[in-house]
Amino acid sequence: MTALRYALLVLHFVGLAAILGPFMEQLKEQVKRITTVMVWGARAQILTGLALTGVAYARADETGFEPDHVKIAVKLLIALAIAGLAEATRKRENPVVPFWLIGGLTLVNIVVAVAWR
Repeated sequence: MTALRYALLVLHFVGLAAILGPFMEQLKEQVKRITTVMVWGARAQILTGLALTGVAYARADETGFEPDHVKIAVKLLIALAIAGLAEATRKRENPVVPFWLIGGLTLVNIVVAVAWR
């Protein structure tokens, strides 16, 4: 179970990098774009996040650690907002507001993951 958790965590970080990498690259561009990599990263974040949650609940009895339901719900809502924005605006020419929302919400989700105890 530990190996599965670590594999999912690595894939979760790859999904994060797939969102943040293109976002940072687009900062210097005049015309902002939601790239296909960002969309797939958002999808990966949702799938791996749900899988990590399932593993956390499966391990709750053996570790004595009960996952925080509210934190999971907040992170899921933010991830769904990121994926929804990415999916809805990926073919637009210059989606400036959704572009900044995707980057900002991604950073908020990182802060929630790290700072919420």
